[in-house]
Amino acid sequence: MNSSGAPAPDVRTGPLSGIRVIDLTTVVMGPSATQILGDLGADVIKVESTGGDSMRWVGPNRTDGMGPLYLNANRNKRSIVLDLKDAEDREALLSLLPTADVFVSNMRPQAMARLGLGYESIKAVKPDIVYCLAVGYGSDGPNAGQAVYDDLTQAASGIAGLFWTIDGAPRYAPVNICDRVVGLYLAISIISALHHKARTGEGQEIEVPMLETMAQFVLADHMGGGEFVPPLGPMGYKRLLSRVRGPYPTKDGYLALVVYTDKHWRAFTEMTGQPALLDTDPRFRTQESRTQYAEDMGHYLKENLPQKTTAEWIAALRAADIPAHPVNKLEDLFEDPHLKAVKMFSEMEHPTEGKVKVARFPVKFSKTPATIRCLAPNLGEHTDEILPGRARKRITISKAKTKASIGS
Repeated sequence: MNSSGAPAPDVRTGPLSGIRVIDLTTVVMGPSATQILGDLGADVIKVESTGGDSMRWVGPNRTDGMGPLYLNANRNKRSIVLDLKDAEDREALLSLLPTADVFVSNMRPQAMARLGLGYESIKAVKPDIVYCLAVGYGSDGPNAGQAVYDDLTQAASGIAGLFWTIDGAPRYAPVNICDRVVGLYLAISIISALHHKARTGEGQEIEVPMLETMAQFVLADHMGGGEFVPPLGPMGYKRLLSRVRGPYPTKDGYLALVVYTDKHWRAFTEMTGQPALLDTDPRFRTQESRTQYAEDMGHYLKENLPQKTTAEWIAALRAADIPAHPVNKLEDLFEDPHLKAVKMFSEMEHPTEGKVKVARFPVKFSKTPATIRCLAPNLGEHTDEILPGRARKRITISKAKTKASIGS
């Protein structure tokens, strides 16, 4: 992205410059992963059906098929349209493999096999390909091959059950957390395999399962006493499962803070006029005791924070080096002083959608910076560019038909 707000020229400076990715992923998890690869410099060719990625239809939008979830997971990609059930179109896809480094899909393995696009078939054309399938469940288990979406994985991995423990009923986190987390694992796995290929010349097959990934992710925090054989106590991290963990109301709003170490607690109890609390109340005495009495710690914070405004608390807490931040609503993110100072957001001109807000790639590289070279493509926008001279089928976008296929 350049200073004028337009996408940067197509000069790939990122660490994956020179890598080509054939991307058959749809919805959220796969596209978020391949966008990371694109931001890091890879040439990502997004292969879509004539109906397009279903996330195109999750609105609002200015143009049919260009909704915000699609726009936010598909920049730095080129879109081609192929009907992979058609032999000619399937051959067109295979013709791209000699120049590709990565082939990635989140279609179910049985569907890939029926299309003749399983690992052995792709490897026969490109022996050193990094072939990656993102799946719901690992291929060795009884659920292998079943369809899955973020909601199902939140339920299966224990995330919805954590709310059950806290609130008495299971519910979903209001963000596609499984898709986003597994997307990170997907990108990491592909980059790791590319590193192996650079060292040895070998490609390989990768399977990234959603349930197994999220089970490991959740249990990293909540193994608790179940870590030990036999168990030493119940599972779960008490501080995270506290019903009064916060955020907490202040005199004029809400505040997130983590009063954690002995130093933090001593400073905070001085602010509330009870400087001897760590010495006189055994619940406050050590980090271990405070974790054991997490509910009581939460009540103490909840009772004392209404004494001051959010701004007054922020000033006092930061002076004492106690981590704290006001609670942002979604629209507040654009005005957050830190995010504004680091130029996290910009307005850019999309060729067909006009002015849109864009969040930059958050990681800084001193030698190989990530760039935004192009915004999310229209359906099939690059078919003729990537497959020149081929007679292309007409792209017919049926909003009603495509909306009916959306599963998340």
